[in-house]
Amino acid sequence: MRNGSRHIRALTCLAAAAALTGAVPPQAQQSGTTDVTVTISNLRNVKGVIRACMTQNKKRFPKCRGDANAYSTVVSARKNAVLTFKNVKPGIYAIALLHDENNNGKADRALSMIPKEGFGFSRDAKVVMSPPKFSSAAFTVGETPVNQAIRMRYML
Repeated sequence: MRNGSRHIRALTCLAAAAALTGAVPPQAQQSGTTDVTVTISNLRNVKGVIRACMTQNKKRFPKCRGDANAYSTVVSARKNAVLTFKNVKPGIYAIALLHDENNNGKADRALSMIPKEGFGFSRDAKVVMSPPKFSSAAFTVGETPVNQAIRMRYML
């Protein structure tokens, strides 16, 4: 029994060290969920961050504000950026991206309406005078991992 208690003490010390350093174990995949991975192309520079949100709520797309069930993530802007939404429940979703070049947390605009920063949408949905409708960007998430390729677009 002496060796067993030695192992328990060692594991306790490892857990305490991990807590102090902020190390956390990898997140386990939740049952009935999958990952949605987005590959982003056509960034004009590697300044700032890429903000992403994914929603099932047609009324909250493309901003996702006020949608408690939306998934969101932020990654550093870099050439051939990739981001992943983890543990996504099955359903129909749409993704909106913002290349927040100055990392100020908002989409900067010129003349109150023309985006100064890059944007993109799932299914590479096109923009014609306004963001695309949810249905143009919608895709299905089932039980297998999903990959989306989104090309950033810039108006200015």
